[in-house]
Amino acid sequence: MSFKKNKYCIIKEAIPKDIAEFVYNYFLMKRKVLQTMIEKRYISTFSDEWGKLEGDDQAPNSYSHYADIAMETLLTRCLPIMEKTTKLKLFPTYSYARIYKTGDVLKRHKDRFSCEISTTMNLGGDPWCIYLEPKKNVGIPDNKKITAFSKNKGIKVILKPGDMLVYKGMELEHWREEFQGDNCCQVFLHYNNQNSKNANKNIYDQRKHLGLPAWFKK
Repeated sequence: MSFKKNKYCIIKEAIPKDIAEFVYNYFLMKRKVLQTMIEKRYISTFSDEWGKLEGDDQAPNSYSHYADIAMETLLTRCLPIMEKTTKLKLFPTYSYARIYKTGDVLKRHKDRFSCEISTTMNLGGDPWCIYLEPKKNVGIPDNKKITAFSKNKGIKVILKPGDMLVYKGMELEHWREEFQGDNCCQVFLHYNNQNSKNANKNIYDQRKHLGLPAWFKK
């Protein structure tokens, strides 16, 4: 499958299954630690070090973390295979991981500039397919962070632990329908094409280096 032609492709076993399982269990434990610390009132409901139990706009009440250090390590580990697959020279921007829960829905959307070349990698849990809309959406700007809607059913992609879907996050709508399982852990690894305008000003999502929380941005 040509990434250049289709604007997406699937990489099977981008990382070995045992590494995916290790990172999955690590992230489950991290969520549990945060839950306990909040219950015992050691910390508030949000921590740059431990993540968010309350989630974000896309997945409220699902545990998530921007720039977890293990996930940022995957971001650099996967850079060579990303460049080989896309045939592009890439700058890493940031990682973002979630543990989805029963009933979660990921609405149709496109991404911001830091997610120009995006991936979603399955780390473990119950299977949950993702959909892509590869057709051009007439009248929908490609250069803005928007929620875009079309009537097309899209392409259904199922990933196993360690598999990764690579796609042009600013151009292709992507979404997930209601999750029927208990847990599904995904990490998003984001990159910029080095030849894109202002890409050299956006390295690491405008942080000094990987691993730093979002408030380190310029």
